[in-house]
Amino acid sequence: MTLRSFVLPFALLLLAAACATAPKPPPPPPPRDIIVLLPDDQGKTGAIVVSSAGVERRLDRPGQTVTVEAGSPPGLPTVLPDQEARAIAGPALAALPKPPARFILYFEHDSVNLTPESRARLKYVLETIRDRAPVDVSVVGHTDTVGKKEYNYALSMKRAKAVAAILVGKGIDPSVLDITSHGKDNPLVPTGDQVPEPRNRRVEITVR
Repeated sequence: MTLRSFVLPFALLLLAAACATAPKPPPPPPPRDIIVLLPDDQGKTGAIVVSSAGVERRLDRPGQTVTVEAGSPPGLPTVLPDQEARAIAGPALAALPKPPARFILYFEHDSVNLTPESRARLKYVLETIRDRAPVDVSVVGHTDTVGKKEYNYALSMKRAKAVAAILVGKGIDPSVLDITSHGKDNPLVPTGDQVPEPRNRRVEITVR
């Protein structure tokens, strides 16, 4: 074997090795979305319709989920266990603001004086406002149906302002307070006119 005849097959072998190509990687899976219907803080949901490729799926139960691949019809809805649904949607849930906190404070008859129980409850209102700051706080006054409409509107406004004054006196920024009055038009406990219902003599506070 001459040197020439030895080198040529070796060169051809190297060339063949260089021309060999690695196997193609499998194509990536198509983009996929997972839609999960979660309940609100009251355990309720509305309903949504998921539509793709001309097919619609309706979700209307807590934990119901459907998967959609790009360009394909949505899969059949299934209901996930609550723990599994929250594991999927955990990051999104963590980014949501807390649901509004609501308080009701009651008053003595024809007065802007809180009942003893409601005075004790004020500390929880203050704790919630401070914990959630910055916040938007609505303070809405109400009365029962005893008396004239104009008188009760003024009385419920005085109640709302009295509560707002207490909050401001405890260091709450007055600019976060929205004070309104409903008079006797929006009773908590529906009654006829001129009915002295203690549960309607109130201020409702919503902390958002």
